[in-house]
Amino acid sequence: MTGLAGLAGRAIDKALDASIAGGFGEPGYLLRRHLPAWPDDPRPNALVGKHIAVTGASSGIGVAASRQLSDLGAHVHLIVRNPDKATPVAAALPGASTVWMCDLADLDSVATCAKELDEKGIDLSGLVHNAGVMPARHTLTPQGFEQSMAVHVLGPALLTELLRRRLSGGRVVLVTSGGMYAQRLRIDDLAYREEPYRPAKAYARSKRAQVELLQPLQDRWSDLTVAAMHPGWVDTPGVRESLPGFARLTHPVLRDADAGADTITWLAATETRLPGGRLWHDRQVRPSNRLGRTAAGHDERDVLLDWVYEALEPWLEPGRNPHPGREEGGLAREVE
Repeated sequence: MTGLAGLAGRAIDKALDASIAGGFGEPGYLLRRHLPAWPDDPRPNALVGKHIAVTGASSGIGVAASRQLSDLGAHVHLIVRNPDKATPVAAALPGASTVWMCDLADLDSVATCAKELDEKGIDLSGLVHNAGVMPARHTLTPQGFEQSMAVHVLGPALLTELLRRRLSGGRVVLVTSGGMYAQRLRIDDLAYREEPYRPAKAYARSKRAQVELLQPLQDRWSDLTVAAMHPGWVDTPGVRESLPGFARLTHPVLRDADAGADTITWLAATETRLPGGRLWHDRQVRPSNRLGRTAAGHDERDVLLDWVYEALEPWLEPGRNPHPGREEGGLAREVE
C-alpha cells in the first residue's frame, strides 16, 4: 500500500508541475502537503541559538519567512532598504531580531552592510536572498548596472562573498521566480540594451541568471550549501504593484505569503542533508528548465560567472578566482 501511495503521490506531483497553474498556485501547495513524499517540518526550536539574515524582509514573502524563522528560534537579521518600514516587522517577531540598512542595487551599500555585520562578529547559519525589484523602465544603479541584474545577481553574490567567513557551513537560499522558465540566459545582453525594455522580461531574465549560477556558485562556495527556490504564484504587494493584470487574473489561485515562504524556511531549518546547487519548489528539487530553448551550456555559465566577478572586482579581496582549480590572477582589492 505504501508503495502504491508513493507512486500515486509522485504522479499527482508531476501532474501538478505540468499544469503550471495547479503546481504554482495555492491548490498545489495544499495538496502536496498531504502527499507521502512531503518532507517533515523542521523540529520545533530547530534554529534556537542561530542567526539567519533575510534580505527584502520588510514586505511579502520576506516578512513571512522572517516570522517563520523566528518561530523556530532564530535571531533574524532583516536586511532592508528602508529600516523604518522594517522596524514594525522586527517588533512583531516572536524572537530576537536586528534591522540592517542595505540597498542591494548599490554595491557600495552592500559592502558597507557586510562590513558592519562582519565587525559585529555575527556568525550566520543562513542567508536568504529575497530582495526583489521590477523597475518600470530601464534603470541603472549607481555603479551603472541594470537594476534587476544588480539586485538579483550582483548584490547577492557580493553580500555572500563578503560574509563568507561568517557563513562557514551555512546555507544560502536564492529566492527566484517561476517566470525564469520562459527565458534563456542572454549573455550577449546582460545589461538589457539590445531590445526594447520590458519589466517582466528583464525580471525573469535576471532570475534565469540566478538559477544558471547555482552550480558555479556551489562549486565556488564549497563550504556552503547553495540553493534556489521559487515560491510559486504568491499574492504579495510586489506582484500587485508590478503585475496588476497577472494578479487579477490569477487571484483565485494565488498563494499567501506564508505558503510562498514555506520552502525558504524548510531549506534554512531542516536537519536533512541537502544537495547543493539545486532548484527547489514545495520542498522538492525541480528541473531548472522546462523548455529546451532555455537550457544554458557550461561555456555560457562560465561567461556569466566571469561577468559577475569582473563586476564585483573593486569590492573583493585580492586573489579570489571565480573558477576554482584554474590558475588565474587576483580579482581585486579589499574594501577598507
